[in-house]
Amino acid sequence: MGVIEVHGIRAFGYHGCLAEEERIGGRYRIDVRVEGDFSDAEQSDDLRDTIDYGRVTAIVLEQMAIRSALIEQAARRILDHLKATWPGEHHWRVRLVKEHPPVNGAVDEVVYVVEGRG
Repeated sequence: MGVIEVHGIRAFGYHGCLAEEERIGGRYRIDVRVEGDFSDAEQSDDLRDTIDYGRVTAIVLEQMAIRSALIEQAARRILDHLKATWPGEHHWRVRLVKEHPPVNGAVDEVVYVVEGRG
């Protein structure tokens, strides 16, 4: 078993329930973790035998470009696309961070985490 983690994918998006968020957007950070059997890649040294973290980043950015009212939906879309791109016995975790959300009070970030097998 092995683990691949891609930390701190930065995106700008227009997610949120407020009209202000749809108009001015905000900053996001996304972390992706995948656990699985990567022993083929360990032996072959071939990108086709593993999870391409360049493609992981591209999928995250593609999905973050689609507006959602809720970060929960954006995170789920990311997870679903990752699972569809690399079907198999992997355990995925997507952590989506919304930086400085427009709420009453000083809040550094709001985080949503979604996990799934597939």
